[in-house]
Amino acid sequence: MIVNINNALKDELVEASYRSLLGESAAQHRLLHSGEGKGNDFLGWIHLPSQITEEFMEDIRQTADKLRRDCEFVVTIGIGGSYLGIKAVVEALSDSFANLKEADGARLIYAGHHISEDYIAELLDLLRGHKFGLINISKSGTTTEPAIAFRLLKQLLEEQEGEAFAREHIVAITDQSKGALRTLTDQVGYKSYIIPDNVGGRFSVLTPVGLLPIAVAGFDIKALVKGAQDMERELLAGSEGAERVEQHAALRTALYNSGKRIELLVNFHPKMHYISEWWKQLFGESEGKEHKGLFPAAADFSTDLHSMGQWIQEGERILFETFISIEETEHKQAIPMEARNLDGLNFIAGKPIDFVNKQAEKGTMLAHLDGGVPVVHISMPRLDAYNIGQLFYYFEKLVGISGYLLNVNPFDQPGVEAYKKNMFALLDKPGFEEASKAIKERVNELQ
Repeated sequence: MIVNINNALKDELVEASYRSLLGESAAQHRLLHSGEGKGNDFLGWIHLPSQITEEFMEDIRQTADKLRRDCEFVVTIGIGGSYLGIKAVVEALSDSFANLKEADGARLIYAGHHISEDYIAELLDLLRGHKFGLINISKSGTTTEPAIAFRLLKQLLEEQEGEAFAREHIVAITDQSKGALRTLTDQVGYKSYIIPDNVGGRFSVLTPVGLLPIAVAGFDIKALVKGAQDMERELLAGSEGAERVEQHAALRTALYNSGKRIELLVNFHPKMHYISEWWKQLFGESEGKEHKGLFPAAADFSTDLHSMGQWIQEGERILFETFISIEETEHKQAIPMEARNLDGLNFIAGKPIDFVNKQAEKGTMLAHLDGGVPVVHISMPRLDAYNIGQLFYYFEKLVGISGYLLNVNPFDQPGVEAYKKNMFALLDKPGFEEASKAIKERVNELQ
């Protein structure tokens, strides 16, 4: 994986700021590894890849194989970091039309990632008459969105297949010793895996949270972990390889200090869409505190060039772009010659489609640079499990250093609780009686 920040350093003031931040970026990286900085109780992700054993991955594989063998569908229930990392890896590695083709093993489905009555009703309708399993991911077991989904899906599974089948085909990924889901798991006897206390949700894709569903989907978790392990070693604080992530963090901070308020992550490969969604949570939830932080946005090119391209090219100069390129495609498809040439494409006949895509990518970078948009370029050799593991760990390390440079705690998310408190009060949840009356009076403000 290659990271090129040179085209984001065209402005002399940005470059001067960047140079002045390099020493501080290295110092914050060392602080991150020392365990003495903010949020130091959630640093388990730093050495997580190297702590994953072959025996552990084999246990995950055996559980996944049982679910794949016995079920037509496996529903993974989770929200936020218990959903986006899984979705990102599975979508990136899947055939674009997998849902329209015969499945090789159980199909992976998602639930608990929103509160949509139509979605859950349609999911229940799909599952009726079919054998299915559940992977319930929740530290507490009481998070509203996944708890609703689990209650309904568990009820249907037990009604259809009986409690014995349900007990053998529900897997809990939860806290080691406390919480509603842990209590239920111990009482009923579900197979379970532990979410480490020191790993936050948005950093959890390399825990059982991500590894089990990804294995159920049929993908190589060993390659994913190997990619992250290699990147962990490369970016070890104090090593020569660590300089590139420290430089990247310094650049992002320099751009932010210069007035760039938005980072736009862009790609030219549609399978990257949910990697961008995972990235948005990772950076938004980590940096967006104390009225600070870059706003993480994403675009899928060339599709979004036909909708957002005009604004990016000529709108307010408050953003910079990070391009992620995939050097090699999995398939080869050339553009055919056409005798009548009514579409005027014979000038590129015989060229691979990806060649055209790459020229669109290069042309876009140059156009946006000319339009005053700083560009960072990340190049991945292939879109495979190994390289995704590398990319995910790189971004995790980058956001840790960047958060420390902003002087915020990158590993908590206190603002996420605000909507929950209001929702519970509006729902008359026990314990929220006093807040309930006050907020119901305020609802009129929305009308």
